[in-house]
Amino acid sequence: MPAKKQVRGLPTTFLEAARYFADLDVATDFVAKLRWPDGPICPECGGKEHSYLKTRRVWKCKGCRKQFSVKKGTIFEDSPIPLDKWLLAIWEIANDKNGISSRELGSKLGLTQKSAWFVNHRIRLAMQTGSFEKWSEKFDGVVEVDETYIGGKARNMHKGRRDALPDGGKFAGKTGVLGVKQRGGDVAVTIIDNTRAHHIQPKVRKRIVPGATLITDELRSYRGLDQSYQHAVINHADKYVDGQVHTNGIENFWSLLKRGLGGTYVSVRPFHLFRYLDEQVYRYNKREQSNLNRVTGVLGNIEGRRVTYKELTGRKPEPSPRPPKRKPTAWPMGPWFYPKP
Repeated sequence: MPAKKQVRGLPTTFLEAARYFADLDVATDFVAKLRWPDGPICPECGGKEHSYLKTRRVWKCKGCRKQFSVKKGTIFEDSPIPLDKWLLAIWEIANDKNGISSRELGSKLGLTQKSAWFVNHRIRLAMQTGSFEKWSEKFDGVVEVDETYIGGKARNMHKGRRDALPDGGKFAGKTGVLGVKQRGGDVAVTIIDNTRAHHIQPKVRKRIVPGATLITDELRSYRGLDQSYQHAVINHADKYVDGQVHTNGIENFWSLLKRGLGGTYVSVRPFHLFRYLDEQVYRYNKREQSNLNRVTGVLGNIEGRRVTYKELTGRKPEPSPRPPKRKPTAWPMGPWFYPKP
């Protein structure tokens, strides 16, 4: 099948994107056309009659008389970072297979690590494709299901601390993740509290069409699913592939995920893990698309999605301390200024 012809003039590589979006007028027009294909719409009143102020790159609604920019009502709202840097940040995080750390992104775009971290998380919000249970499209055909644990390795702990944990610390302090992948198709993941049958099986039934071919490993929690599916089991203690019975597809996704978490991001807090899962799922499901299409896919989800720094951190940023007040001297103007009694 011949490859799709790229639209002439639009960037296809990071170097071309850096040159293309260097002009803020071009960057603003690019985002505006994706957000409003039929022309700008006022986010306050929904009016379509407006005038454009070129010097400030904002529109003025003729109905409510309020001004709005292309950032209004999106993940870019209230951000002093210009659109050229935002678009390059989206290009990086949407196309780098193992992700990009906030330190490296800040170094490339001239941002502080703190600002780059905030930018990354707002982009991840636009990469969300829906929750695991509420996804409208269910998997069919041959579907692989597997679970994994995300967290530090027990062998890196102090021996005394490791021995005090249950099971020698094998799964203590780790977060469980359940993954479902359609053979030759997309993948969906969700965080789980445990790997017991009453917790895993309802999620599997909500995500997979009854009658599909289900392939899992030998975990006992999957027993009983053969009543709704054609359930095939691969025993990893014996072999990893038995004809078409294997879970190598979802295992490949786990490999990419852990390579990014362990090699790029290094340390991920459990309450932020779902954001990194959304990021990796988006890139994996868009793996057959071009770099530009992955970027436009993210830009198609920027509206109505916003997260504040307080929501990300769970606390307000600490105000910078004020400088100490200077103590007044006994003779501010010198003793010669004051008359003698």
